[in-house]
Amino acid sequence: MKNKSLINSFKFAFEGIGSSFKTERNMKIHVTIMLLVIISGIFLKISILEWIICVFCFAFVIGAEMFNTAIEKVVDIAMPQKDPRVKLAKDISAGGVLVFAIASAIIGVIIFLPKILELI
Repeated sequence: MKNKSLINSFKFAFEGIGSSFKTERNMKIHVTIMLLVIISGIFLKISILEWIICVFCFAFVIGAEMFNTAIEKVVDIAMPQKDPRVKLAKDISAGGVLVFAIASAIIGVIIFLPKILELI
């Protein structure tokens, strides 16, 4: 019985990832940027350590976006009427994603800019 519930847990988690990609515009943007970074990393031959850092950045931004989406959905269910507290909760949640995205972009510049400048 435990194996079946573990399998279901993974199944539901993958369904959540798929749903967020299908329904959330920002998730599509994050995944597109991730794919561009992967292609750039292959082309520019970034190091193993740089790949590890990029993978962590991907995970942080995409995970934060998924938590943001979940928070927004739960808040909408709990309080469907307009309320400044709802706006505040959503804004703070979105701000958390933005913090990860900005940090990841800075890390990307640190990793990729020197390699791009070498090509020029």
